[in-house]
Amino acid sequence: MQKEFNITGLCRPAKHYMADVSGKLAQVYKLVEKGAYFVINRPRQYGKTTMLYSLAAFLQKKEDYIVFNTSFEGIGDSIFENEKNFSAGFVKLLTKHASVSAPFLMDWLNQNKAEIDNLEALSSLITSIAIQAEKKMVLLIDEVDKSSNNQLFISFLAMLRNKYLESDNFPTFHSVILAGVHDVKSLKLKLRPDDEQKYNSPWNIATEFTVDMNLQVAEMIPMLEEYARDKQVTLDATAVAERLFYYTSGYPFLVSKLCKTIDEQILPAKTAANWTPGDVELAASMIVKENNTNFDSLIKNLENNPDLYNLVHKKLVDIEYQSYSIHDPTVSQGLMYGILKNGLGISIHNRIYEEVIYAYMTSKATSQVLLGAYNVPQNFRLPDQRLNMEAVLLKFQAFMKEQHSKKDADFLERNGRLVFLAFIKPIINGSGYDFKEPQISEERRLDVVITYFQHRYITELKIWRGAKVHAEGLAQLADYLERQGLAEGYLLVFDQGKKKSWKSGWEVVQGKRVFGVWV
Repeated sequence: MQKEFNITGLCRPAKHYMADVSGKLAQVYKLVEKGAYFVINRPRQYGKTTMLYSLAAFLQKKEDYIVFNTSFEGIGDSIFENEKNFSAGFVKLLTKHASVSAPFLMDWLNQNKAEIDNLEALSSLITSIAIQAEKKMVLLIDEVDKSSNNQLFISFLAMLRNKYLESDNFPTFHSVILAGVHDVKSLKLKLRPDDEQKYNSPWNIATEFTVDMNLQVAEMIPMLEEYARDKQVTLDATAVAERLFYYTSGYPFLVSKLCKTIDEQILPAKTAANWTPGDVELAASMIVKENNTNFDSLIKNLENNPDLYNLVHKKLVDIEYQSYSIHDPTVSQGLMYGILKNGLGISIHNRIYEEVIYAYMTSKATSQVLLGAYNVPQNFRLPDQRLNMEAVLLKFQAFMKEQHSKKDADFLERNGRLVFLAFIKPIINGSGYDFKEPQISEERRLDVVITYFQHRYITELKIWRGAKVHAEGLAQLADYLERQGLAEGYLLVFDQGKKKSWKSGWEVVQGKRVFGVWV
């Protein structure tokens, strides 16, 4: 059976091209060896289920381990209605997985499961299983988010915690691993039903899970090399992997999505059987226009959390530099959902998410702006499939000048960048694409890199901060053009003063021609 890149559910080595995560697996196994109880809490589609599957397969090859690889996905809601249902349902899960990892326990479990109708009885059963097994038992529970707001599940965690603390006298699971988006250490257990104020964490025994689940370049290379051998495709695995990381920051779903797009959509249209870093960029420009469950979840999490939305808006649109603590609840929420990452400060997790969020915010902010006939695509096309970027900027200036006399000027000041992004979208759609690169500086620059057919145009959007800062910004733009191998660049300056100049013109900066427009 021919392998493919997988973007849904569990990845299986026999069926799917997979990054080499043996190093991550070794780190997780070390925690299991130590008898750690911990939570793999990572965003959606981050490789959690695949890691549990790989760990279970690894442990099952060892004679001194018994693995119960369970999941709360698809077990229904009735199991969480009362202790009797939960206790019986959990024993049923153990029995099911014992058939794979410990068949000798199945008969014993079947004989004793009828007596289990509460958590205390379940606790005693677990001790009895541990005595019968005479091996290290490891419990894996995937999709714990399904029940994370359920008081019964929290009581179950408290029971496991107590057994862990009493394990010297009463044998129990050697290691317990939970997997989900939320960190269950933050869950609270009411000590008394009538006291809403007193809480206690049922999972404060958990070891911190610090394994980096982002896919690194070195981990992607073996996957790409295997694919190239199988499909007889020529590629520079290192260069392609570096470009994959550039756009995804190693987010596993996005890495697989880009690879799948190149393999199934871009490669068949090429005359040469090869992958290039440029194909990765093209794939990125394609997927940011798609609807998928990952992007839907991204937008939903922003919509449902106004503080998080505002923080992301400041990062991407206002381009404000502000120091944030990872202990800030809003930042923690963004990290949990995979929208933010913590590197050299807090930032958006990856460039693809930046593009998806820009598109969403642009649509949301400019729904009340009528562009009319200002941005008709054919008005800006030049021979040789070139784009008349000078004309684009002048037409945008004319549009903004008219809008200032008709519309809410404050709205245009706040949303000028998003209005420009909406303005250029129909001009380049079908013939090209753009990527945005926020630059933290005094001018709060946003570099918009447009690819139009085979031509590339760089337009810098910035706020007027005075002549000295402007001159420094021009030098930075010239350096950027030099790095990109371009002789010309473009500048869109948002002048927030009361008296606007509405000027435009070319100037030469460090040997580079720059066309600037003030709005």
